[in-house]
Amino acid sequence: MTPLPAATALDAYFLEARSKLLDVAAILDRIHRGAAAETVAADPRLADIERALQVLTRDKQGRAEAIQRIFSLEYDPSWPIPAPK
Repeated sequence: MTPLPAATALDAYFLEARSKLLDVAAILDRIHRGAAAETVAADPRLADIERALQVLTRDKQGRAEAIQRIFSLEYDPSWPIPAPK
């Protein structure tokens, strides 16, 4: 499959990206201005969000995979195999 030309991808997805970034900014604003905001400063979920934002600003390739790995569990070979229904 041939990737979209960069200009076409930017035209197609700019507004969606802008909207999602504004959503993330609003969520972080709500967290940081919430009552007792200091109590979540060490929450690993917030740390994961911050790490994901660093990936967005630092990396140029493989951002989706890198962010997926931040929010995923490492594979454990002892996980049970689901039984078919």
